[in-house]
Amino acid sequence: MAKAIIGITDWTQTRSNLAALARRVDAGERLPEADYMLNFASPVALLEALPPKRLEALRTIRKVGPISIYALAKKLCRNYSNIHSDVMRLLDLGLVEKDEHGRICVPWDDVVVRVDGSLMVAA
Repeated sequence: MAKAIIGITDWTQTRSNLAALARRVDAGERLPEADYMLNFASPVALLEALPPKRLEALRTIRKVGPISIYALAKKLCRNYSNIHSDVMRLLDLGLVEKDEHGRICVPWDDVVVRVDGSLMVAA
């Protein structure tokens, strides 16, 4: 299973990476299973999308395995509606998914966050 790699990449770099990938596909190259890449335009955008409490929820889901939102809220001693909002955002970002029983799980072997950028870049 692949990893989820979260990072910071500007649109120019993303476009360049996609163009290179498209050239490989057009040339008939068989591509291996790829990691899931989730990129943000700036460190500020990354930290807004994944604040510490949301990352804590993600780590807990990965550690305990499939879990209901209610059980996750109890485990983290947090309000259900706040955990529900965090889980919905993690679903939107593709970092978690629901299993066949409706429980939340992390489908990745690992989730890596790469923050290598200037904090002076506008959000």
